[in-house]
Amino acid sequence: MKTLLMIAFHFPPQAGSSGIQRTLGFARHLPMHGWRPVILSVDPRAYPETRGDQLDEIPDEVPVHRAWALDSARHLAWRGRYLGRLARPDRWWTWRWAAVRDGLRLIDQYRPAALWSTYPIPTAHVIGARLQRYSGLPWLADFRDPMAQDDYPADPVTHSQYVSIEKAAFAQARSCVMTTPGAAALYGARYPAHRDKIAVIENGYDERVFRTPPESTPLRPGCLTLLHSGIVYPSERDPGPLFQALRRLKESGQVRSGEVCLRFRAPVHEALLRDLTATHGLGDFIEILPPLPYAKAIDEMRRADALLLMQAANCNAQIPAKFYEYLRAGRPILSLVAPEGDTAAAVRTAGCEPPVAIDDADAIAGHLPGYLARLRAGTLAPVDSVTVRAAERGERARELARLLDGVCD
Repeated sequence: MKTLLMIAFHFPPQAGSSGIQRTLGFARHLPMHGWRPVILSVDPRAYPETRGDQLDEIPDEVPVHRAWALDSARHLAWRGRYLGRLARPDRWWTWRWAAVRDGLRLIDQYRPAALWSTYPIPTAHVIGARLQRYSGLPWLADFRDPMAQDDYPADPVTHSQYVSIEKAAFAQARSCVMTTPGAAALYGARYPAHRDKIAVIENGYDERVFRTPPESTPLRPGCLTLLHSGIVYPSERDPGPLFQALRRLKESGQVRSGEVCLRFRAPVHEALLRDLTATHGLGDFIEILPPLPYAKAIDEMRRADALLLMQAANCNAQIPAKFYEYLRAGRPILSLVAPEGDTAAAVRTAGCEPPVAIDDADAIAGHLPGYLARLRAGTLAPVDSVTVRAAERGERARELARLLDGVCD
């Protein structure tokens, strides 16, 4: 069995990000495909929030090393403020110092056949590049979503650093992995000389957490509950048009208090949702609730009447990671997404109800009454079972193992 050194910021006990599921899923399933993972992550002090509910999901045979790191926003701040240069390329840039040193020790100890680092913390790729340069080992850079974009990061200095990190990855890595076809196409156009390095391994779901039957009671008996699980970004998942549409339907009597509820679980931007709720007079229709442990969050998805998916046009080359868990949850999906993006394409491929433009309040208001009627009647389109099975993390790990085998060969 070959060994893979995996460099990942997001890993249990980190809380508040779905990003841990990708690395954790690979760590659990890669040994079944001939690869033994060794994890190089950060000391838990670097995480703004921790939760131990997934620590027992780390296989006993997978070594986990946690390198020293600080969070600039908490450890290098004075009276709640910190210098911008102390957060470039990200707030955890101090991680590279200990991680490179410790990574070289792990290479000496475990003799890995390859290196793997994963975004969205750019410093992970900085560490991967340095370890590759010092060791000469083949390196896979897991980009997931695009890094440098036209308007992101907004700070020009940080943007230039993102570009430099990207260039180093495409120059040194044997393979650069994306999670969507749109991201692969974007980078193929940006780095045409390295187009053959680009691979796509989508996100997925872990079948293990779905084996326990969900609770039998609905979330709100007698009331249709549409659940959005996870972060609601003000721009990338702007809920404003949805709230406008719901207000119109309330005023016209097409939806009534006690019949429909939008539940936002762990949205992070609670203030935005509370402001929208107050502005549109939707207090009877909106629930804003705190995070749950991962297994309980999955159970809530399976008990919802429908699952709300949102993705704006500025994320056309991305698919929310929760989409794959939504698929496996087996509940109808209400997709408010940009029609031309990767998320919309994935929704269509899975056989879900056709997506509605997230920024079009008129279209949403026109679609919701019929959708809710069919939801009550149980006549919404079922999800394609083949698509669901292909998204299981064991299958994604198989794809990564094949890529690793090819790179090492």
